[in-house]
Amino acid sequence: MAKQKIVPSIDPAAIYVLDYAEAMGIPTSFSRANDMAPCTIGSGQKGVCCKNCFMGPCRVTKEGQVGVCGATLETIAARNLARAIAAGSAAHSDHGRDLAFTLLAVAKGEAQGYEIRDEAKLWSVAAKHGIPTKGRTATEVALDVANKAVSEFGQQRGELSYLSVAPPKRQKIWRENGVAPRGIDREVVEVLHRTHMGDDQDASHILLASVRTALSDGWGGSMWATDISDILFGTPSPKVGEVNLGCLEEKQVNIIVHGHEPTLSEMIVTAVQDPELIEYAKSKGAEGINLAGICCTSNEVMMRQGIPSAGNFLNQELAILTGAVEAMVVDVQCIMQSLTGVADHFHTEIITTSPKVKMTGATHIEFDEHHAVDIAKQIVRRAIDKYPQRGETRIPQNASEQVVPGFSHEYLNYMLGGAYRASFRPLIDASFRPLIDAIATGRLRGVAADVGCNNPGLTQDAVHMDVITELLKNDVLVVATGCGAIAAGKYGYLRGEAGLDKVGPGLREICETIGIPPVLHLGSCVDNSRILTVLSQMATEGGLGDDISDIPISATSRRSASRPSG
Repeated sequence: MAKQKIVPSIDPAAIYVLDYAEAMGIPTSFSRANDMAPCTIGSGQKGVCCKNCFMGPCRVTKEGQVGVCGATLETIAARNLARAIAAGSAAHSDHGRDLAFTLLAVAKGEAQGYEIRDEAKLWSVAAKHGIPTKGRTATEVALDVANKAVSEFGQQRGELSYLSVAPPKRQKIWRENGVAPRGIDREVVEVLHRTHMGDDQDASHILLASVRTALSDGWGGSMWATDISDILFGTPSPKVGEVNLGCLEEKQVNIIVHGHEPTLSEMIVTAVQDPELIEYAKSKGAEGINLAGICCTSNEVMMRQGIPSAGNFLNQELAILTGAVEAMVVDVQCIMQSLTGVADHFHTEIITTSPKVKMTGATHIEFDEHHAVDIAKQIVRRAIDKYPQRGETRIPQNASEQVVPGFSHEYLNYMLGGAYRASFRPLIDASFRPLIDAIATGRLRGVAADVGCNNPGLTQDAVHMDVITELLKNDVLVVATGCGAIAAGKYGYLRGEAGLDKVGPGLREICETIGIPPVLHLGSCVDNSRILTVLSQMATEGGLGDDISDIPISATSRRSASRPSG
């Protein structure tokens, strides 16, 4: 029986560009997903195909069947899940490690172009970790914060210090079940060891270790990443932005930043505003330089700088297919190897920048925070040099939506009328009481988080929007990060007045009273930790219960790759 063709997207801009790709015979992730032969047994998709040693692979398909070593279906599934969590935790936490080293370099005066932009957030983070601030300079405190962050990656005993932010009842449960993480790297390594062939063979025991590994990211690596990003680049507050392929400019040099590291993208934001480089672009026939983002890098620069987003995960090839992109600058995570193949049909240059990531066919310009401004200007200059080579373009017309991103947990405190309503200051003693009261009185049924990627095996954005629209109709406030947030933005749900005719009466009343959109953009994937911070504070304030589990919340994640659940 022939495989049923998947409707590629609900986004007209994506369909427009994909039609061109099909006509030109240029393969994309959409066409490859459609052509991919499914596993004839189906065990891989169910997570019960074991490839952890060379006696297999063992495809366990029915109850009672075991692998060559005797591993049961339950053990195989638990091991596979544990390894996926370990890989995801490693990726997101490593992102936090890099930011900790950047903060360390800034504190030592060794990081070109960087500064501490949010001292109030620095004091707040220091207080969480018991670091003294009285009578000390920002750089002195930053040095201690950075060293504390770095130490928690290699820590072998004790507990991660961010656990103290969680409600006391939740901390007690973690300790009683032996899942309080001891060190970020230790939990990742131990899960890989446990799931090696011939080691841990009790599914429940494996899953408990998986929980501890996920917690080491959500309450460790990712939380450090979010807080240090705010210290270095500013705590986000609402900005007006733009989303989708229509943000590309016909008569300007278009540069796309793609990946997850704000250290590089923030410097490119600075470089594209350099008058000398703008004049250089004009000397090549362009009217200026336009910077846009893809994936979580786009969330980082959009929520802090208002830089437009060209779309989410599955838009990366599509941006190149417009023919209007001079350079796509990538760092780590969610970067398709196919980009160089698509770029071969156009003038676009793919530039890798991370010491951890190289791609065959791409130009590698290794980024180093000690020479950040110089490297960013070098990259922008290369992009400008590509502009005269541009051929026909096909930027989808009227294909961008206005959005209001940047709802950090500090800004949520502020907008809800916390203790320091008069001025936006990220202090811990503001209040989520209005949100708690709205849930307690039944005007809101709860809060749902929608995070994660798209998968080309399913219709782009539909996997997010089908869920989001139902939640909104039923008076559930939605918070979103990563590609889920970008999806909501494409269809108007990140604008204050948009979509309110499609939400329940209780939610509409809340949105109109506070002046917020029905979906709140909380940032990049790593900013899932902001959700944990909000929930912890709500539980601590009381009114709905004294633990996160007492709050009517749900979370859904669509993944294209291994990521931690947090």
